[in-house]
Amino acid sequence: MKKVEVVAAIIKYENQLLCVQRPQSKLKYVSEKFEFPGGKIEPNETRKEALKRELNEELNLDVIIGEYFMTVIHIYPDFELTMHSFFVEVDSNEIKLNEHISQKWLSSKELLELDWAAADLPIVDKLIKL
Repeated sequence: MKKVEVVAAIIKYENQLLCVQRPQSKLKYVSEKFEFPGGKIEPNETRKEALKRELNEELNLDVIIGEYFMTVIHIYPDFELTMHSFFVEVDSNEIKLNEHISQKWLSSKELLELDWAAADLPIVDKLIKL
């Protein structure tokens, strides 16, 4: 089974967290699901370097990556995903979506209102308990 290693950002502005919605995909299990933004780690990149690059590509954000939060290993039907998440604080909730179809800023208590990608659910569950 193919293994993919990615990074994800838990972006905070005031007391709200950024949730972004994936576009339609041939992979039904992630199509139009909400996720924390991020992406694949390229060869010779650290996790934080990859996340900084991905946030710039996806959201036009230039940020300082904060503390590590948790790692999730999730097996999807055709690949195994290892996702490392980090906190990121931003000065504004104004972002530009370059790849996602929508965004929501929610409190941790509101996170379960969304239809999340399965790999992101352990992060959601842990955030709700903080």
